[in-house]
Amino acid sequence: MKSVPQELSNVVGRRIRARREALQWSQEKVGVLIGIDESSSRARISRYELGTHEPPVKTARQIAEVLGVPLAYLYCEDDKVAELLLTLRKLSSTDRHQRVASWINEVEGR
Repeated sequence: MKSVPQELSNVVGRRIRARREALQWSQEKVGVLIGIDESSSRARISRYELGTHEPPVKTARQIAEVLGVPLAYLYCEDDKVAELLLTLRKLSSTDRHQRVASWINEVEGR
């Protein structure tokens, strides 16, 4: 497995854990929902949350999907930007694209 900077691993694990706890789900439930065998699901999710192992992108995508968050949320190092990603996820696709385009124009002074 490719080496991942410890800080990033901790971000991914912290984000998984925070969202899982917000949903009041067990590690086992998350693991089973992404297709991990029930007997090892708690241990695998625990390793991801602790930063012992980095989930492969395919697995991270599955975790994000079951937790109802965009994949970028799991990797976002800035807490406020991560919160923004969750808020944007709640919008319709059309509204999300319009707001993002508007913010980009505002920031770039257009």
